[in-house]
Amino acid sequence: MKTKTTNPDTIAGISSDAVKAKTGKTWAEWVAALDAEGCKKMSHKEIVAVLGGKFGVGDWWQQMVTVGYEQARGLRAKHQKPEGFEVSGSKTIAVPVATLFHAWHDARTRAKWLKGHKLTLRKATPGKSLRALWSDGVSTLDVNLYVKGEAKSQVAIQHGKLKSAKEAAAMKKFWAGALEGLKEFLEG
Repeated sequence: MKTKTTNPDTIAGISSDAVKAKTGKTWAEWVAALDAEGCKKMSHKEIVAVLGGKFGVGDWWQQMVTVGYEQARGLRAKHQKPEGFEVSGSKTIAVPVATLFHAWHDARTRAKWLKGHKLTLRKATPGKSLRALWSDGVSTLDVNLYVKGEAKSQVAIQHGKLKSAKEAAAMKKFWAGALEGLKEFLEG
């Protein structure tokens, strides 16, 4: 991939001031330092090792600086993960978390709001989460549920192992509509 120019003040959604406060370097300084270490030709895992070993960066920031560097250098696209692309979405809905869980867990109820798409449930923890295989048989869906009050809850989804940036963009748009449809269905 070609070197990508990017706003040096914000990379991977994190400001240069924030990254400096936690790691001691701005984004511009990290890009220069990692370039000097030859990281443009390294894997994600190798860059993480450089950050931890040579620079003593903590675990969470190793990942964040690596992703930011990869994005700045055009080595990683938005939403790209090592196993494909991943998008997320969330929605707060005025129903108890048990009702929200049922809407995802029960196939008949799910078919009423998630029309034309089938999930293969792999794991379900009542009132907390579900793990599923999406209807394409390849990509995965992680659904997490959070209590936001007596009759209010939030659903947060991550749809992973998507094949391309184009598919990721399409699924991001799909989930925005689907979660709005779920809200209308349950609050209706």
